[in-house]
Amino acid sequence: MTGIGIAPAVTDAAIIVAAYLGVVVTSGSVVTRTLSWADSEYADTVTDTDRDIGVVVGKTENVLLLTLVLVGAYTAIAVIFAAKSIVRSDDMKNNSLFYLAGTLVNVTYSVMVGIVARILVGASGTTPVF
Repeated sequence: MTGIGIAPAVTDAAIIVAAYLGVVVTSGSVVTRTLSWADSEYADTVTDTDRDIGVVVGKTENVLLLTLVLVGAYTAIAVIFAAKSIVRSDDMKNNSLFYLAGTLVNVTYSVMVGIVARILVGASGTTPVF
């Protein structure tokens, strides 16, 4: 039996598109819920401006990290993480929980989604689209 007759490349593309949509749509709530769980007063300490900037940076980070995982460029993830830590070091001094923990949760979530997508693409019996 060969399945439902969908070409493996189409299945792979659907998995990758679903990974991008899933990580971009859900990452904000994952980060917010995790930080709220770690610090019940978290939501009261973050300004709207910081939250809005964090959303833009986080979503961009999600797309970049997922892409790097899908192409297998794991070393580049470390470089991006280090560069972000250097650039935002002043911000981290003011509110280390918000920046460091948020970044760690976001990076972990994006990498996990990417690894699952790579496994699912590999399970379809074809080489990855990238």
